[in-house]
Amino acid sequence: MSDETKATRRLRRLLEEPGIIRSMGAHDVLTALLIERAGFETVFLGGFGASASLRGLPDLNFLELEEMATAVERMARRISIPLIADGDTGYGGPEEVQECVRAFEAAGAAGILLEDQVFPKRCGHFDGNSVIPAEEMVAKLQAALEARRDEDFVIFARTDARQSEGVDAAIGRINRYCSTGADVAFVEAPQSREELLAIAERVPYPKFANMLSFGKTPLLTASELEELGFKFVVAPIETLLVAARAIESLAETFLRDGSAAARKEEMMGFEELKEVLELEKYLRLREQEAPEK
Repeated sequence: MSDETKATRRLRRLLEEPGIIRSMGAHDVLTALLIERAGFETVFLGGFGASASLRGLPDLNFLELEEMATAVERMARRISIPLIADGDTGYGGPEEVQECVRAFEAAGAAGILLEDQVFPKRCGHFDGNSVIPAEEMVAKLQAALEARRDEDFVIFARTDARQSEGVDAAIGRINRYCSTGADVAFVEAPQSREELLAIAERVPYPKFANMLSFGKTPLLTASELEELGFKFVVAPIETLLVAARAIESLAETFLRDGSAAARKEEMMGFEELKEVLELEKYLRLREQEAPEK
């Protein structure tokens, strides 16, 4: 694989080119394939979606590094667009952060998010979050930068200080993190358009916006965020929210009617799903591998 076709290089080019980068969260590989098929430039594997999908548990640091790295590897192997993976707090101190970065990079991620919450963490839109001292996060980011083998591997620095310290402190933190060498600035859970504007105006680095439905941040369009000065926007768990409601509704219908026929128009066709999964390609490969009789 040439340098220009590597996922890390392609993500780096997207950051260098004009225009906002759009991404959606994928909680499993099929979802990632559908996001790619829709035409998105990147896919995001977040801790909330992975925890819900892999364990049926909330985003409270239940997943271990090995589980998340395996999820990254499975997803990155099947998609051709860059994958950004959620490293949460890096699973501990600077040494654990280095292990996390190496594991995600080896698994095929193009970038990693690292945040300054205390360990164990919780979803940034839950109440009661706490952050570590800024100098500790700087040490973790320095460790992450030292650990990456590919200089194009993108480090997203995230601060959750808005909730406990206010937006001014959060802006101060994220500027310090990016001056350390992190590539992208992510202030989690700003609570108004004015706060988003303040971040856009006072953070002189590529900026990441998390547009979580039902969260603490007002929902702006990609065009609106680009106009403010943001470089990256993600809908982090909307695929999971839609899937959860659809499955619940289908289950209720089947339980009531004894059949799923009433919901058929809402389903992807079986032939189309086989196309998404590239059934014909793998059948041909199997035929080529079959021994002659």
